[in-house]
Amino acid sequence: MGEGILDRFRRAAQGLTPGYFALVMASGILSVGFELQGYAVLSGVLLAICAAAYLLLGGLTLYRLVAYPSAMGADFHDPRRAFGFFTLIAGTNVLGTRLAAAGLPELTAALLVLSGAGWLVLGYVIPWTAVLGRQERPVVATANGTWFIWVVASQSVAISAASIEPVFTGARQWLALLAVTSWSIGVFLYAAAGILVALRLMLYDFGPEELDPPYWVAMGAAAITVLSAARIVEMADAPMVNVTRDLIAGLGVVFWAFATWLIPVLVAAGVWRHWARRVPLRYEATLWSIIFPLGMYGVAGLYLGEADQLPIVGRIGQTELWIALAAGVTVFVAMVRHQVRTVLLPRNA
Repeated sequence: MGEGILDRFRRAAQGLTPGYFALVMASGILSVGFELQGYAVLSGVLLAICAAAYLLLGGLTLYRLVAYPSAMGADFHDPRRAFGFFTLIAGTNVLGTRLAAAGLPELTAALLVLSGAGWLVLGYVIPWTAVLGRQERPVVATANGTWFIWVVASQSVAISAASIEPVFTGARQWLALLAVTSWSIGVFLYAAAGILVALRLMLYDFGPEELDPPYWVAMGAAAITVLSAARIVEMADAPMVNVTRDLIAGLGVVFWAFATWLIPVLVAAGVWRHWARRVPLRYEATLWSIIFPLGMYGVAGLYLGEADQLPIVGRIGQTELWIALAAGVTVFVAMVRHQVRTVLLPRNA
């Protein structure tokens, strides 16, 4: 007997990857980038996709929590998947940042309160459930690219706080404190994740199947650190900003240079994986972990070029943004085809 559509929906919800909110992050950051470039219609379409994906994935996540708590609990205890939950935090803040640009700072503030609380809670819960609380050792053998999503979540809080600072002037000092603190935490987390993932690559067997798309988040985490640095540099004077502005501006340039260096490395790794080692290239949710870093690098270049008066960086960002859009459209079409085949179309037993 064929499997019914409700059964296929339940199966898809049960197996929903925690990192699927990377779709929200990717579409949202592309919307931000094209809004900056003056492409209002294109940016609006991307914003609609971002908001729709956020609501859909949020609903599916809540349904999964109620219907399949054991499956979600297993993800929290799996160091290979648990850090994907931070895409919910980052996706919330990327959407909020775009809404601020659309003249809806109150919604941005509400989303920041939600994401800030989630970032604080998950920042303690996930390292314990997935890493420190595990009996198996060494845990470093399970480190992968998803661990950098913790960095992305931290930096997204800084960006969201900076984006509403011009509106909520009465809370300027608190927003500056939040932005600088979360940015600084993100920098230290990037160093920690980089060391752990590097140890994983050097000390344990590593085949082409394991070199999956989330390793691009290493570049995306560096790029969002650049963007958050540029947004903090542009913030109005506040004690926390004044004492760190020059340091943050300089480190923003350093992180941009490192993100730029990583791109050829990651492209070469993809060629080795799919061409030299013949790993099939097919749709998987983690492909959005490539689109977001590409888009974030573009937007970071635009902001850094403006904030630090580096026009060549801005031009590189403009070019990268169109590359990210082309890649994003390709992945979006592949996603729709995949969902139609696996959820909507009947399958014979």
